[in-house]
Amino acid sequence: MVLRLINATEAKVGGSIIIENAPSIVKSIDISKSGKHGASKCRIEAIGIIDNKKRIIAVPGHERFGVPLIEKRRGQVLSKVGENFSLMDTENYETLEMPASEEIKNEINEGDGVEYWIVEGEKIIKRKG
Repeated sequence: MVLRLINATEAKVGGSIIIENAPSIVKSIDISKSGKHGASKCRIEAIGIIDNKKRIIAVPGHERFGVPLIEKRRGQVLSKVGENFSLMDTENYETLEMPASEEIKNEINEGDGVEYWIVEGEKIIKRKG
């Protein structure tokens, strides 16, 4: 579910937008000024939240992007199941199974507290602690 729409010139470094149907975090943005014969152009570099894939696009400044709804929750790791982790939400005690981001995958142990994100219906463990 898209939270709202923004123009490409309104994107900020560290903000999140949807590029190629993938929620992504903006890492850099270069905006050229509008000139005599055209509109401003934006070059956006972003990293996918779920797939960790780098995306680079160049679009007109008036191009619209969706801002994804990101819900951050806390949980406790119960066990590792293959590449995924089984965890319990600390608010409603629901048991969930989800992957972890590549950066912290090897640091997570049973019993650790983690922060997981629900982004566009997909769940991923993003932080330990």
